[in-house]
Amino acid sequence: MLRRYLGAVASTAPPKTGEETADRGKATPPRSQDRPQVRVRDVMSVPAVSVPGDTPFLDVVHTLSREHLSAVPVTDADDHVLGVVSESDLLAKAATTAAPRPPGPIGRLREHHLYEKSRGETAATLMTAPAISAHPGDLVTDAARTAARSRVKRLPVTDHHGRLVGVVSRIDLLQALVRDDTEIRKEITSRILRHEFFLDPGDFEVTVENGVVTITGRMNAPLIPKLLESVRGIEDVVEVIDHLKGTT
Repeated sequence: MLRRYLGAVASTAPPKTGEETADRGKATPPRSQDRPQVRVRDVMSVPAVSVPGDTPFLDVVHTLSREHLSAVPVTDADDHVLGVVSESDLLAKAATTAAPRPPGPIGRLREHHLYEKSRGETAATLMTAPAISAHPGDLVTDAARTAARSRVKRLPVTDHHGRLVGVVSRIDLLQALVRDDTEIRKEITSRILRHEFFLDPGDFEVTVENGVVTITGRMNAPLIPKLLESVRGIEDVVEVIDHLKGTT
């Protein structure tokens, strides 16, 4: 699943300047199916859970636990996003409370930032700011790159005034970028077997699991490599297991 996610993000990334020069004049290989331009607004969760900046530490902990979240946006009275408080921020506070004095001067120096931040008592003093966010009109691929680059699990979604309108998680982005196994199987049986090779899909057994295609059946031996090549060319296919038997 992760390989398919990374492949989907990479497939939409703009080429580097050197790659553009090297590829100029080369024919672009046809894609099996154009990926729809899914926007963040199509996959984000609304309403988004948030906490005011003056929310005490323990109340933030209870909010994350109750809502089964790893992070939550911190907002002001007008719903502007001030930052994000995450499990990591809260762990720093909890660890300092449990062991307030790190061992030795070197330990204190090494963990200076951690201990300085952990002195906070409210969401606003514990949060990470500014928040890394997305806009409703952003492409899912752009939001996915932002989440991957920043190593965050959830992105607040804000309007152009910085007000919170939703939240999008990595699993939301993953599901939007990776095609369902059922769709892949349908493309193999309908587009490739029936319309490209004029074969009866009922003569073949095709299974797809997490992008791995297993195809079983009998067909004209010289056509088997071409069929397998077509299947491998389908977007989101990770591997093809060949159980085909050739006939003369």
